[in-house]
Amino acid sequence: QVQLVESGGGLVQPGGSLRLSCAASGFRFSSYTMAWYRQLIGNQRELVAEITSGGRASTVDDVKGRFTISRDNAMNTVWLQMNRLKPEDTGVYFCKAGMSTWGRGTLVTVSS
Repeated sequence: QVQLVESGGGLVQPGGSLRLSCAASGFRFSSYTMAWYRQLIGNQRELVAEITSGGRASTVDDVKGRFTISRDNAMNTVWLQMNRLKPEDTGVYFCKAGMSTWGRGTLVTVSS
């Protein structure tokens, strides 16, 4: 059974940090590009960062320099390190494997 389980969301003050985790199972994790998306309040789901099977990482301009994606193929896990968080980063963050496999998401709230 293909499964992605996100964790690590929560409430954080502006300027703070969170580290999201996505644990994968049921498929050959090392062969897939993994990505983090987010759905901000009132917006559509959007790409935040992705990392190829070979470890090449990229982030969108909105989070460049603040967020970092990484993976460990031995642990079947991908992370999103989020620093200098802003209130506008508030939303549900989703993990995605390949073209069509999604986790259920984890809520990130940035507020004082």
